[in-house]
This record gives sequence, structure tokens and C-alpha cells, in this order.
Amino acid sequence: QVQLVESGGGLVQPGGSLRLSCAASGFTFSRNWIHWVRQAPGKRLEWVSSTDCGSGSTVYLDSVKGRFTISRDNAKNTLYLQMNSLKPEDTALYYCARDRNGGRRGQGTQVTVSS
Repeated sequence: QVQLVESGGGLVQPGGSLRLSCAASGFTFSRNWIHWVRQAPGKRLEWVSSTDCGSGSTVYLDSVKGRFTISRDNAKNTLYLQMNSLKPEDTALYYCARDRNGGRRGQGTQVTVSS
């Protein structure tokens, strides 16, 4: 059974940091692109970042470049998103997903950036 389970969200002040994790199971992690997407209240799902778990290639949404870092540990079948210099506009439910459009995603982890 394919499963993606996110964790690591929370409440953080502007300028703070969080590290999200996504534990994957049920498919060959290292042979796939895996994505982070997010959905802010009242807004559409938004792609944030992707990585090729085989080569390690990464791509980012312009607004998170230089602040967010996607990485993976193939031995643990786990994807990460290190988020630094967080802004209130980063507040959203964050999902890892097998599809860039957010398809085949997990249940999400809430990130709230507020003073």
C-alpha cells in the first residue's frame, strides 16, 4: 500500500525555521520525483518544490528559493523540506505528493507563521 506521511509542522514566528519530513512506503522511492505542495486557507493548491530522488536534482518555486531546501534520504525513504526565514505568507497545509499537481499526496502537516 502506497503511503506518504508528513510531520514536522507547527507554529513559528516570522524569520523562524521548521523542518518537514515525509515518510514514504509502498513504492520505490529512489526511482521517483517527489514533490512538496501547499494549500493556504481559501487558496488553491500550490507547488513548492520537487526532487528527483535518484539524481538529487531539485527545483523550487521562485518565492521560496534561497529559503527552503528539499532533500531526501533514500535509505530511510524519507523526504525533507528545511524551511528558513519563514514568512506569514508561508502559512499553509504542506503535503508531500507523488505528482507535481498534488495528486497522490499525504494527509499534510500544518505550518503557521505568526507573531
